[in-house]
Amino acid sequence: MTVVIEMVSDIVCPWCWLGLRRIEEARALAPEVDVQLLFRPYELDPAIPPEGADYKAYMSGRVSSPEGKERMAAMRQALIDYGNAENIPYRFDAVTHRPNSFDAHRLVRWAQGQDKGAAAKEALFRAYFNEARDVGDHGVLTDIARQIDLDADIVADLLASGADAGAVRAEADGFRQMGISGVPTYIANRRVAVQGAESAGKLAKFIRHAASLLPQERPADPA
Repeated sequence: MTVVIEMVSDIVCPWCWLGLRRIEEARALAPEVDVQLLFRPYELDPAIPPEGADYKAYMSGRVSSPEGKERMAAMRQALIDYGNAENIPYRFDAVTHRPNSFDAHRLVRWAQGQDKGAAAKEALFRAYFNEARDVGDHGVLTDIARQIDLDADIVADLLASGADAGAVRAEADGFRQMGISGVPTYIANRRVAVQGAESAGKLAKFIRHAASLLPQERPADPA
C-alpha cells in the first residue's frame, strides 16, 4: 500500500523550500514505506497583481511596526541558519520583487504530470530565493521548464493560453476552504495532516503513522 502525501505549498514561501528538503529526507528515513509525493498549489496572497509588486514596498505594507520588523529579521536569520545546515542558499537581501506565483503553480502541475514535480519545485525555489528571479514572468518560467527538460516551446504556449488556470485556481481555493492557512502543509491519504517545516525525523514519524492507518492486506487464502 502507498502513502500519498500532498505537499501544499507556495513558491514564494521560504519555509516551503526547507519543507521540500525535509520531506525528501524523511522519505529516506522511512524507506520501508512506499510514499508518493504530490505537490499542490497554495497562494499566500492571491491579491498580488499578475505583474507582481516591489518587494520592499509590499513588505512595508504588511510589516510596519518596529516589533514586526524585528520578528521578520529574526525569522529570516533563522531561515538562513536552517538553510546553511541543509545546503539551501537563501539570499533574501537580493530579492527585490514579490511575484504572483499562480503561473508557477501551473508549471509545477505540468511538470508533475511528467514525474518532474520535485525538480520544478526545487528549480523555482532556487530561482526566487537564491537567484532573485521573477517566477511570475513567463520568460523565466519557460527557461525553468527548459532547465528541467520540459519542452519549453510547449510550456510557453500553455502559459500564454491560460491552460489549466481554472483547475489550479479551484485546487488552491479548495485547500483554503479546507481550513489550511499556513504552508507547508502535508496531507497523507486525505486522512491526517501536519503543518509547518517540521524536522525530517518528525516527518518520518508522520509518514509511518500514516502508513499504520492504511488497511492491512489480508493473506491469500490457501488453495
